Amino acid sequence: MDLVDEILKLKEERNAIIMAHNYQLPEIQDIADFLGDSLELARKAINVDADVIVFAGVDFMAETAKILNPEKTVLLPTRRATCAMANMLKVEHILKAKEQYPDAPVVLYVNTTAETKAYADVTVTSANALKIVEKLDSDVIIFGPDKNLASYVAKMTGKKVIPVPEYGHCYVHRQFTLEDVERARKLYPNAKLMVHPECEPEVQERADIIVSTGGMIRRAPEHDEWVVFTEREMVYRLQKLYPDIKFHPAKEDAVCIGMKAITLNHIYESLRDMKYEVTVPEEIAERARRAIERMLEMS
Repeated sequence: MDLVDEILKLKEERNAIIMAHNYQLPEIQDIADFLGDSLELARKAINVDADVIVFAGVDFMAETAKILNPEKTVLLPTRRATCAMANMLKVEHILKAKEQYPDAPVVLYVNTTAETKAYADVTVTSANALKIVEKLDSDVIIFGPDKNLASYVAKMTGKKVIPVPEYGHCYVHRQFTLEDVERARKLYPNAKLMVHPECEPEVQERADIIVSTGGMIRRAPEHDEWVVFTEREMVYRLQKLYPDIKFHPAKEDAVCIGMKAITLNHIYESLRDMKYEVTVPEEIAERARRAIERMLEMS
């Protein structure tokens, strides 16, 4: 059985679309109808002309697609596709911060659960966090869950950014160290360094550019060789888009286990059996939807 052919047949039968994040395995990127970063996927989710969305990403992304498309069936190919960072932020962290800073808007990274998004004034992605925080009429911001993105936003906007929780991080981006920066400079002396804002501040400080994965795609043509400080599979995406530019992963083992939990077989079984359907309680979905839609309006 050719899995790709079977998936394509089932897609047609189910009137389905496959949406995939830039960190997915190459073979999944190759069959995706739409491939992008969190912001691009959220925007695309609004205008999906299909009955079924198969979301090749982690659970919070599939929840976002469901929140924006309550009438559509959204499938997450495996329950193992989860985000450790999103699960670090709990509602009580937000409520505690609001007690201390009652007038501060709550700005939550889309890398959060639907339950916590319901407490956000607005959501952001790494692509639009600066723009949105700058537009908010407050000098104090409650921001979660990634402390490194919070630090970057504080540095670039000059606002007081309260990270919730204080230890929130992406374990993939936390792996990158100053030693990796030095090694990259020695191995590839002509290359520039593109660094994701979830990386540690000291790594960001030594970057040539600090950008989301969508920003990496947009800015790659500015130079002919790059070392990429984010999840490994982003290099595949970039190399496919720009075959004449050299891209090197800063670390071969910078792998998101949640993203890599999804295989072609999972997508096939998900479409065949219509599993695993994503549901979000309407009360939570309605409140989270407001925060997501505000983000889309502001960015």
